[in-house]
Amino acid sequence: MHPHSNVVGVHLVFEQTGKVLLGLRSSTSAYAPDTWHLPAGHLEDESATTCAVREAHEELGVSIDEQDLRLIHVVHQRDSENQVPRVQLLFQVLDYAGTPTVREPERCTSWRWWPYGALPTPLVDYAAVALTGIAAGRTYTQMGWAA
Repeated sequence: MHPHSNVVGVHLVFEQTGKVLLGLRSSTSAYAPDTWHLPAGHLEDESATTCAVREAHEELGVSIDEQDLRLIHVVHQRDSENQVPRVQLLFQVLDYAGTPTVREPERCTSWRWWPYGALPTPLVDYAAVALTGIAAGRTYTQMGWAA
């Protein structure tokens, strides 16, 4: 076997009284239009926690200190459309300053708190699997790999 690069996604899990913050992707969004998703972004030339802090500011207008992030779930998936391997890191946000607002309306049109037991549809598939795993206390999920 030969090493293969994986795209790394960093996701923020904001929780409040048993609810999780999800955004409705814009109908014109290049990825998952009209679908609910966690605040997230791709890792650039930075650490995963630096990426999470940057995305929180860019997407929601909130400030987070890196020490207020806790890795709670990893999804390793093979993308169903193009078979690209991806690692999705989900960080629980323990504390933040500010109020989540729509900062990138071309990507996300609204933010809303949803109970874990009543997540909206459609929801990005790996996000749904990860949130179900988090609620069940699991830390790892894999999707799209041959059995």
